[in-house]
Amino acid sequence: MADSKVHHFDEVVKHNVIKDCWLIIHGKVYDVTSFLEDHPGGDEILLAATGKDATNDFDDIGHSNSARDMMAKYYIGQIDYSTVPAKRVYVPLQQAPNIPDKSSEFLIKILQFLVPILILGLALAVRKFTKVD
Repeated sequence: MADSKVHHFDEVVKHNVIKDCWLIIHGKVYDVTSFLEDHPGGDEILLAATGKDATNDFDDIGHSNSARDMMAKYYIGQIDYSTVPAKRVYVPLQQAPNIPDKSSEFLIKILQFLVPILILGLALAVRKFTKVD
C-alpha cells in the first residue's frame, strides 16, 4: 500500500472526472483513474460514486474477494472523517391538515343541483328549436 496520507473530503471531491477519479470506500481513498476503462460496470458507475462516501454503493454490489484484493493497488490514503459532511436524512414534508372550506362545500352542492338542470334545459331547447313542423 502507498503511504497512509490523510485526505480532506474537500480535496477528494475535486477528483470527479474521467481523467482524475478518486473514491472513498471504507474510510480509504482510492485513485481509480487508471481502472475506469477496465471496470466491468463501466466508468459511469465509478464517476457517479465520486463526491461522497461510496462505501454503501460498493458493498451493495457484492464485489468478489478478488475485486477487494485489487483495490490495494489504487489505495492512496485515508479520509479524514471529520471533514466528511453528515449524511442528509430524508424528512418528508408535513402536510397541513385538510380543513374543508365551507364556501367551497356550498358551491359544490349548488353545482351538483344546477348542472343537471342546465343540461336538461339545453336538451329541451335543442329539441324545441330543431323540431321540424
